[in-house]
Order: sequence, then structure tokens, then C-alpha cells
Amino acid sequence: MEWLLPEQLSSLHALLLVLSAGVTSAVTASMGVGGGILLLAIMAVIMPAAAIIPVHGMVQLGSNLNRVIMTITHVDWRLLAAFAPGSILGAWLASLFLVQLPTSTLQLTIAGFILFLCWGPKIPPMALGRTGTFVAASITSFISMFAGASGPLVAAFVKQQHVGDRFRTVANFAACMSLQHLPKAVVFGAAGFVFKDWLGLMLLMILSGAVGTWMGLHLLKRISNQHFTLIFNWLLTLLAIQLVWQALA
Repeated sequence: MEWLLPEQLSSLHALLLVLSAGVTSAVTASMGVGGGILLLAIMAVIMPAAAIIPVHGMVQLGSNLNRVIMTITHVDWRLLAAFAPGSILGAWLASLFLVQLPTSTLQLTIAGFILFLCWGPKIPPMALGRTGTFVAASITSFISMFAGASGPLVAAFVKQQHVGDRFRTVANFAACMSLQHLPKAVVFGAAGFVFKDWLGLMLLMILSGAVGTWMGLHLLKRISNQHFTLIFNWLLTLLAIQLVWQALA
């Protein structure tokens, strides 16, 4: 198994990460959000600090691409056309910074935006248009490079775009996150991170995530749009509270 698993991890820890990838993908596919943050928390306990964000980004890229393929008929291509350039810009800006931004500041900022998007007044149509989507993509992609926790913020923004439609929300959140995670391979690769050492583990986690996504989407069919929206909002709120707690602690 030496060629398949990184030497920094034991076989037991690697197995735990692979199983976690499947379970967390099922959570995101059925509930709309939460799996990425949960997986990030598990990886933070097990993996070396320098590998957490790049490996998490690649695993989430594979997981979200699987979700896009399985929900392709619900993807809003106009939304993606505006989101993609912003993702590239945000990643490029993040690559220019050589120091770690204050994590607590990022966490509080993300939490504030999530709570506003979930429970605040509805965003004006102008902010949900191409310009607003481009700006949102740029900001969240920039944050994602440092904190890896921008998923709930993107989910809250996508929810405003497709409120009341659970499958469009899940499909387009997955598509936006795929675009956001893709530049990480370039940025972290250029910064010297050796993805080859983690390739076997990442592939196993992506395959596990595909199984979890398939199971989660079948569960999603059993949930009504009304119940999904309620669960989605409260899950995002709990994630926001967790971010606030971490920032203050």
C-alpha cells in the first residue's frame, strides 16, 4: 500500500479519511451543504497542516464534479458563465499573498455573510445578476485559498439564486464549488505542494465521495422543496455559529 497512501498517514487514518469522504458527500448531496466543512474538520485532526487545504480542495473538486454530472440537467449555465471568471480572479489575487491572513477575521466575515443571506432581506435582483455573481465568486475564491471554508457562503448565495428548488440548489452549488476548487491545483502546485505524494489517497476519497453522492441524491428525492429549504437554512446557520465560535475561541 506504500504506493497508494502517503507515508505521513497510517493505514487506519487513511481508511477513516476515505470513509469520511463518502459520508460527507452524502450529507452535501442530500442536505445541500455541510459535508465539505465536516470533512475539513476531520482532515484538520488527522493530516499535516500544510496538506489540508490543497488535498481538501482536490477531493472536493472531484466530489463536486461527480455531483454536477449526476444533476447536469439542473445546472444554470448562465450562472456559471459569470461565476467562472470571478473564481479565476479570486484565486489569482490570493496567489499574490505570501502571508496567512487572520483566520478569525475570515471566519467572522464568512459567518456574518451567511447569516445575512439566510435570514436577512432578499438580495436585490441586480446583486444576483452577472456583476453580483462575478464579485461573489471573486471574494469567495480568494477566501477559500486561505480558510477553505467558503462553501457555506457560496451555498447561501446560490440559495438566493434558486430559492425553492432543491435540485437546482444542489446542482449549481456543486458546479460553483467545482470552479472554485479547480484553481487550487495550479496555485498550490506553483507554491511547491507535491500533489503526487497524495494522489492515491485523493483518488480513493473521490471514489468514496461518488458513492456517497449517489446515495445522498436518492435521499434528496424523498425531501420536499419546503423541508429542504428549512433544513438548508438551519444547517447554514449552525455552520455560521461554529465559525463564530472558532473565531472567538
